[in-house]
Amino acid sequence: MEHREEDVRLGANKYSERQAIGTAAQSQDKDYKEPPPAPLFEPGELMSWSFYRAGIAEFVATFLFLYITVLTVMGVSKSDSKCSTVGIQGIAWAFGGMIFALVYCTAGISGGHINPAVTFGLFLARKLSLTRALFYMIMQCLGAICGAGVVKAFGKTLYETKGGGANVVNVGYTKGDGLGAEIIGTFVLVYTVFSATDAKRSARDSHVPILAPLPIGFAVFLVHLATIPITGTGINPARSLGAAIIYNKEHAWNDHWIFWVGPFIGAALAALYHQVVIRAIPFKSK
Repeated sequence: MEHREEDVRLGANKYSERQAIGTAAQSQDKDYKEPPPAPLFEPGELMSWSFYRAGIAEFVATFLFLYITVLTVMGVSKSDSKCSTVGIQGIAWAFGGMIFALVYCTAGISGGHINPAVTFGLFLARKLSLTRALFYMIMQCLGAICGAGVVKAFGKTLYETKGGGANVVNVGYTKGDGLGAEIIGTFVLVYTVFSATDAKRSARDSHVPILAPLPIGFAVFLVHLATIPITGTGINPARSLGAAIIYNKEHAWNDHWIFWVGPFIGAALAALYHQVVIRAIPFKSK
């Protein structure tokens, strides 16, 4: 009981990630040590308030992410002329800017994933346990559904007639095009996450100040600029699922698999590339 009370009193992440987003890259420790891999299962987490606090943070962050971004999409869709609104560039800034702000706010609590693909990539790199990864994904999806639901509540007719921010492969592109765009786009995002939060890089380049959420948010912005015309840009299965469930039209579900398969493949490739090529971890002597 003492340990549990101390955990709540201090707000400590007793079972935190081995390398949380936004914290590793800002470490003041110049002597780098390879963090131990997270265990596959960590049952003790389930008894810690910090575990549930992190899940709530992921829920709230994904809720706010969907609320702001889908509302921005609806505002652009409502206008007859893109020039009278923030336009495609504004939508991209809304997605990138919200990721920057939300990762900055939640990094010290949950790691600031806000995306099942990011969670999956970090899990493959053994940065967090399977227990935590699954919990994060569930909370992210629930937050996304609630966020899109609030947007629909503001204007049901507009939401249903203007696509609801749901991701689909646009006219003129094949499903293969959409899948490729999602794979590469998510690779860019997750590769940036790994690079921006690499503790070894922090130790090596300690003279170069870096705020991890900034390059992550900027990567999201750039990927949206490139792929909004192709798929509306998913690169986040929770974002795609939330909009699809609340919009709930047949054509939104026809291509929905792309927005899970693509991001998960992209995240896996980014994790593999960073761990094997960039860090060469499998080849290091014990």
